[in-house]
Parts: sequence; C-alpha cells; structure tokens
Amino acid sequence: MFSKACEYGIKATIFIATKSYEGIRVSPKEIAQEINSPQAFTAKILQALVKHNVVNSVKGAYGGFEIDVKDISHIKLSQIVNAIDGDSIYKGCGLGLEKCDENHPCPVHYKFKGVRDELKYMLENTNLEELAKNITSGTSFLKI
Repeated sequence: MFSKACEYGIKATIFIATKSYEGIRVSPKEIAQEINSPQAFTAKILQALVKHNVVNSVKGAYGGFEIDVKDISHIKLSQIVNAIDGDSIYKGCGLGLEKCDENHPCPVHYKFKGVRDELKYMLENTNLEELAKNITSGTSFLKI
C-alpha cells in the first residue's frame, strides 16, 4: 500500500520520536540500522521529512535528527505519508489503471474507494505520540 520509501519514513519518524522523548538526537546511520534501510536511501527520506517540517536536523558534533517533544502529539501519520508519497495513496486506482473514476470505474473501484477512505481516516487520526508510546511500552515493535 505504501511505497518502500514511505514505509521507511514512517519507521524512521517513529524511531526519532522515541529517542526524542529520551532527549537523544540520532544519526542517519543509527536510523538506517534501526529500520533496516540503506543509509543513502534513509538520508534522502530524512531530507524530505525535514523539508516538510516533520523532523528537525541539527548540524555539528552533537547533531542528528530529533523532533521537539511538544510537537510529537501534533504530528499525524498523514503528514509523514504526504511528505514521502504525496497524496497519491488517496487517488490511485486499485488495479493501477490510468483512468479510473466514478464515470469510468474499474471492477474494484467502489470497494477500493471505501478502503482508501478508511485509510485516509486512519492516517489523519493517528498521531506520532500514540505510535512512539507503543514502541516505548513494548506493545509494538519496529523490527524483530
């Protein structure tokens, strides 16, 4: 459903949030290791997240990536997805057809539209704090 870049972006943001609660900035190398992503690819994803004001980048010897703790509860999963994949997840055809709409639907158009609407609702109503707290409490995991 999400691109690989988006999957990595979501995992990276959750990891950064968990470390931000501890007052720790993390390097691209640490992030890449934690989310099992190639380091160069992770760096590009992090650039997009910084550009869209999802995470902060601090330069220098004590630099790295962080999220202001007061902002974590305000960041929605939809912001991360939009920063990486844009809004195409809400518009694409379930079968990948170029032209698929109410006037010219594919065989799964109406069923897929419901799935997309539910996904959009979930992304817009899930905040980063909820996801990060699940990691720190041990009720969910970023990697096995």
